[in-house]
Amino acid sequence: MYDPKSSKAEEFISHQEVLDTLEYAEKNKNNSELINSIIEKAKLRKGLSHREAAVLLDCEIEEKNNEIYRLAEQIKKDFYGNRIVMFAPLYLSNYCVNGCIYCPYHKKNKHITRKKMTQDEIRREVIALQDMGHKRLALETGEDPVNNPIEYILESIDTIYSVKHKNGAIRRVNVNIAATTVENYTKLKNAGIGTYILFQETYHKESYGKLHPTGPKHDYAWHTEAMDRAMLGGIDDVGVGVLFGLELYRYEFAALLMHAEHLEAVFGVGPHTISVPRIRPADDIDPSTFSNGISDDVFAKIVACIRISVPYTGMIVSTRESKECRERVLHLGISQISGGSKTSVGGYDEPEPEDENSSQFDVSDRRTLDEIVRWLMEMGYIPSFCTACYREGRTGDRFMSLCKSRQIQNCCHPNALMTLKEYLEDYASPETKELGEALIRRGIEDIPKEKVREIVRQNLINISNGSRDFRL
Repeated sequence: MYDPKSSKAEEFISHQEVLDTLEYAEKNKNNSELINSIIEKAKLRKGLSHREAAVLLDCEIEEKNNEIYRLAEQIKKDFYGNRIVMFAPLYLSNYCVNGCIYCPYHKKNKHITRKKMTQDEIRREVIALQDMGHKRLALETGEDPVNNPIEYILESIDTIYSVKHKNGAIRRVNVNIAATTVENYTKLKNAGIGTYILFQETYHKESYGKLHPTGPKHDYAWHTEAMDRAMLGGIDDVGVGVLFGLELYRYEFAALLMHAEHLEAVFGVGPHTISVPRIRPADDIDPSTFSNGISDDVFAKIVACIRISVPYTGMIVSTRESKECRERVLHLGISQISGGSKTSVGGYDEPEPEDENSSQFDVSDRRTLDEIVRWLMEMGYIPSFCTACYREGRTGDRFMSLCKSRQIQNCCHPNALMTLKEYLEDYASPETKELGEALIRRGIEDIPKEKVREIVRQNLINISNGSRDFRL
């Protein structure tokens, strides 16, 4: 039975409801009248149900698809402006007790080099990331209660926040670790994390069991209900996602939106972010063995339909994707991207030796952070290193109320300009700095209130004179 308010995974992600949704979408994929009505509803910027969104995803009418893409781009601008938030992943350890057949960290893989960073190594990695210009990290680790207990994660978070190098500081640590207990989520909250991120991988329960044959991750309900426990533990910003390519994308799309609906129904707050990774080559993993891979065109359609269905959520695409693919989906709804990323355990401070391989997956976009910042600005985007909402307590329902009313830009746009200025002063190449200064000058004029414009102008002068960390 489908019940978005249920606490049971098999009820808020009902297999039968997904199948019924896919059948409904298939029957109506050329129903112009229905598609028009759904698009008109989407234009209200209040979101769509999973069934309505599934119809748009399946839509075969070219004219309507073009309208969907245009609407997705406009909704992205309405809620998030032309800002793109920057972050980098930091892998602490690749020890793992699970048997996930799509991940090189699986327990039986004897080819991969197993690593776990010490706190001193973490400090060196953080300094290297700060010297690139990063302010926001996504912490990653395999699931291993012996090698990677919660105490290790908490100690690592404390280490990361403690490192201050030159003008560098990591101001927000998001955490992507295995499903855990309410007690441990409370500990993570108290450690000052930003968003708790956990990818479902696949919502298809039968496939989930086959893809996770051994280890604690085998428990579908424990994994799928993790966000509920995180919320109960006090973490009010959570990030969801699936690994596209494991199961049929239409199934995953509908179930992903059902998960968002569940969080909204139970906690009044949907996902802070939705990630859309696709399976990539990695040690001991050949993506061609998975028959559900999706094309760039389908990927773009998924991003667009998520954006108009869950307009308030941040959307993330990583360096798994190529420059060309990332450029395309930036226009359709993506609001956060990684830059200069390493998916190995370590590798920022010193390149990983050629005879070692601790990476989780191959990186497609290998450009430096400075190259990515310049590329974004050349397209008219403002690369943002802002962490102000998290640090000002604008999280959970407080963030969502501002975002849904489209008032969040009153804070985010000025903060983006000020954090970009920090980057330009401390880390940018001359070419990037020149481009960025011009972008900031234009961006100031987009601040609607004169009082705020003056505050920003003065703060920009202060940043030029050596002061840091201004925020609204």
